[in-house]
Amino acid sequence: MKTVQIRDTGLSVTDICFGTSALGNMPDTYGYAVDEDRARATLKAIFDGPANFLDTSRAYGLGESERRIGAVIREMGGLPEGFVLSTKLDRDLDTGRFDAARARASLEESLEVLGLDSIPVLHLHDPEHARDLEEITRDGGAMDELFKMKEEGLCQAVGLAMGRIDMMFPLVKAYPFDTLISHNRYTLLNRAADEMFTYAHAQGMAVLNAAPYASGVLAKGSAEMPMITYQKADDAALAPVRHIEEVCAAQGIATGPVALQFSMRDPRVASTVIGVSKPERVAQTLQWAAVDIPDQIWDALEELPYSMEDPEANRDYKPG
Repeated sequence: MKTVQIRDTGLSVTDICFGTSALGNMPDTYGYAVDEDRARATLKAIFDGPANFLDTSRAYGLGESERRIGAVIREMGGLPEGFVLSTKLDRDLDTGRFDAARARASLEESLEVLGLDSIPVLHLHDPEHARDLEEITRDGGAMDELFKMKEEGLCQAVGLAMGRIDMMFPLVKAYPFDTLISHNRYTLLNRAADEMFTYAHAQGMAVLNAAPYASGVLAKGSAEMPMITYQKADDAALAPVRHIEEVCAAQGIATGPVALQFSMRDPRVASTVIGVSKPERVAQTLQWAAVDIPDQIWDALEELPYSMEDPEANRDYKPG
């Protein structure tokens, strides 16, 4: 697989990264449960495959995603050589506290449950949901603590992972991150992250574009999954999806491969983060990445409108 180096960190990642939030069993977000056996089988398929990049978070499934990943890592006798694991510092989900002490506690929790001495890639996660952004950005706050962790050798690369572009872009400009993760903001339906991606790439940051399927509708189809960015969608909201489906169907290509490769073909995107919840999706992702997509599809899609608005502005967000 194609690989990209993350600055001078010594890390090289494949252009597909597998996301594991659903593997933490988050039915409120995804509408379905994932039991222990299915999660472990999925993780084993990832570790056995050609992609070397896996993303999780302390908060996914209230810690269940990391716990399940840690169990599989222990079964394998450790993280495979050359495999890059990304996780995230998270706020206290009960109080919203996200000061330096909470950031340090989050890392220690991750190291313990994952069974690792250090984390290859460590992101500060979802500051927009913390109780006070100043706790994060002030001198000696959580952001300073993140960079201190890198200095201490507790991680090799540091980054920012969040949703709201209006809050994220100023932070990207203010700190020398190695990586960033944006989700649902650069898809066939939405380009809200476009300017930020251009800036970050020019600064040498590795751009990790997550959720290119707009939380699943571009992979499973509007008929099977009438939801966009984790929210139920009416006919008006689904109309742009159906236009994309019509363009792809006219060339005999499923929408899923096109949505995936829309992200992968962008030279600014170092790796595309694909959430999976069963082993078959791992194989399917690799197959979709190799589908030959005719230029007529890309030309036709360029003519379709897309949103620049926050796709989760009205989302009923539930942590965990």
